[in-house]
Formats: sequence, C-alpha cells, structure tokens
Amino acid sequence: MSDVRVDDSRSDRYPLRRREVVAALLADTEELLIVTGLGAPSWDAAAAGDRDRTFPLWGAMGGAVSMGLGLALARPQDRVLVLTGDGELLMGLGSLSTVGSQQPANLAVVVLDNERYGETGGQRTHTARHTDLAAVAAACGWPSTWTVSEQTAADELPARLWSERGPRLAVVKIAAANEPLVMPPRDGTWLKERFRRALQVAPHS
Repeated sequence: MSDVRVDDSRSDRYPLRRREVVAALLADTEELLIVTGLGAPSWDAAAAGDRDRTFPLWGAMGGAVSMGLGLALARPQDRVLVLTGDGELLMGLGSLSTVGSQQPANLAVVVLDNERYGETGGQRTHTARHTDLAAVAAACGWPSTWTVSEQTAADELPARLWSERGPRLAVVKIAAANEPLVMPPRDGTWLKERFRRALQVAPHS
C-alpha cells in the first residue's frame, strides 16, 4: 500500500470562515427554498436568521441533496438551495448522480468543506485526502461545479450560483474552526408544517 500523507493542519489555514460565508450567502434570499444538512450547516443558517422557507435536517445524514432534488423537481418555479457539509455529502454521494440524471435547472448546492466530521470529534473526511467533490459532481453530469477558497471568489458566490447553468455545485473550503451553537427549531412536525405553510401548501389533516 502507498503511504498517504495528510496535512492535518491544512483546513485550519483556510482563510474563509463558515459563519461569514453563510451570512453573505443568505442575505436577501427570502424567495429561496433552503434545505440545510445535518449539524453545523444548520447552525450556520440559524445564525444568519431563522426563516420559514428553511428546512433544517435534524438527522437523515446524507439526505440533504436528495431532499433538495425532490423539492426542486416538485417546485420548478422556485429556486432551491441546499447548504450542507463535506461529511454529510460523502454519506450520500449517489445523490450527485441522480441530480446529474435529472438536471434540475433550479437547484444549487453549496458544500461547506472543512475536511472534518465536525459533529463527531473533528476526524478527517476523505476531502482531506484525494476526494474532490466538485470533480465528482462534474463527472456525474452537473454542468456547473467549482471550488471556492479565497474571499474574492466567496464574494462572487451568491450571484454566481444563479448565473451559472444549473444544476450547480460550489465547494467552499472553510477553516476547521468551531463556532458557537445557534440552534434552529427542533420539532420536526412543526418544521414540516411551517415549511408547507410558507409554500402555501395545505397542512396535513
């Protein structure tokens, strides 16, 4: 076997901070339908302001892109944003292939990639080694994929997400720093019904 060497401190040196990136990304986005993946991406979105049109996943690790795909196909008139992490997406890589097959033009995915499993102790994910999530998505047929690692590119991200041909996926390399917990609501039934009301869908009887 080859000796795979990993720079343990690489993601500690990334200049972009997750809270700042997400706050800028979600500014003035009341029309978006947002799905946030398990853990820190949901905390980041909550820190930027809780929204009726945001659905945080309390569990279902690996399901964020699949849920966003279903929403995009059901609501082609709306823009759908999935905000998730590298560890969460690695658990559901098959969803990238399904999106590539379906080609929903109204779907965007932003992956906050700190190369760590933040919820279980900061263990390295495969993106710290050889896995390039933007390249994986491109190989699955996504027409627009790219990686962001500097502030200038991060500043351009909100506009670029909706000017590129969709579906589109942006991997944002962020520092592996912990941020204070800002919890979204935790009642799954209440979150579901809130989201349905925001979409003007009749509640379940």
